[in-house]
Amino acid sequence: MMRAPDAEAMKAIDSRLFEFADYDASAGERAGYSNYSYWRSTLGMFLAKRSSRLFLWMLGILLLFTFVQPFLPGQRDPTTIFNDPATGMQYRNVPPGGQFWLGTNSIGQDLWARIWSGTRTSLLIGLSVGLAEMLIGIAFGALWGYVRRLDRVMTEIYNVLDNIPTTVLLMLLAYIMKPSFQTMVIAMCSVGWLGLARFVRNQIVIIRDREYNLASRCLGTPTRRIIAKNLLPYLVSVIMLQTALSIPGTIGWEVFLTYIGLGLPVSIPSLGNLVNEGRMIMMSEELRYQLIFPTVLLSIITISFYVLGNAFSDASDPRNHT
Repeated sequence: MMRAPDAEAMKAIDSRLFEFADYDASAGERAGYSNYSYWRSTLGMFLAKRSSRLFLWMLGILLLFTFVQPFLPGQRDPTTIFNDPATGMQYRNVPPGGQFWLGTNSIGQDLWARIWSGTRTSLLIGLSVGLAEMLIGIAFGALWGYVRRLDRVMTEIYNVLDNIPTTVLLMLLAYIMKPSFQTMVIAMCSVGWLGLARFVRNQIVIIRDREYNLASRCLGTPTRRIIAKNLLPYLVSVIMLQTALSIPGTIGWEVFLTYIGLGLPVSIPSLGNLVNEGRMIMMSEELRYQLIFPTVLLSIITISFYVLGNAFSDASDPRNHT
């Protein structure tokens, strides 16, 4: 049985608690304020992982040294053939030591200079192809998925290109065109964007008819703005992952084309050329250093991009943000 409230307790209650509160717009804004930032949250989650920080530092130092190395004192030209001043003979297959830190190759070129020059070449190819594939793949996939009247035409274009074996196409383009840096980039960009384009198209088909997109179309929002503001932000994580993985993949294709004799000319050092040269003499135990050094560097680059791409993909997913 409930007991009636005590009269003295009722008097002790402040009567101002029952007065109507005045409207205060600034108080409402303070209550609804949030300092959330998508990119700050993404960066925080990315750097929170120890593996991300480790490989980021490793790759950053490697990239910095790769492009600074030619300007350091005491560096040799990667294409110069060095001769022994006492005998006039080439320094052929000199093992790593004080004079040549990583040794020389079969014609007397400094392997240290060639490795870093080849790394610059391969990284430039990888970054150029990765950027081109990202731009072409996003543009093609976004239009393919959002503009319905283009679906049939773009599907046929995709089917034609996708049914051509990548290896055969790369070999034909590398064989027809003059071997050069531009040839490698064009050959790899020719079909490398197909995978990203298809993935972007499939994701956009899933979200293109959601309520906010329908509302944007009813309000007359241009197609390019709907794609840029409403659709692509949802795909940042997968786009960054695909781009990060395409860079080591491109370097791998460059190594493969060089392996079959359709890569860059020998006069242009690249990781593909160095691995191919080391492969031909790998049976000689005392000369295996010519294969080991470029292979280790290639492995570090490939693994670093893979780990960082996966870590950034997870960090940029809004569902993982708190």
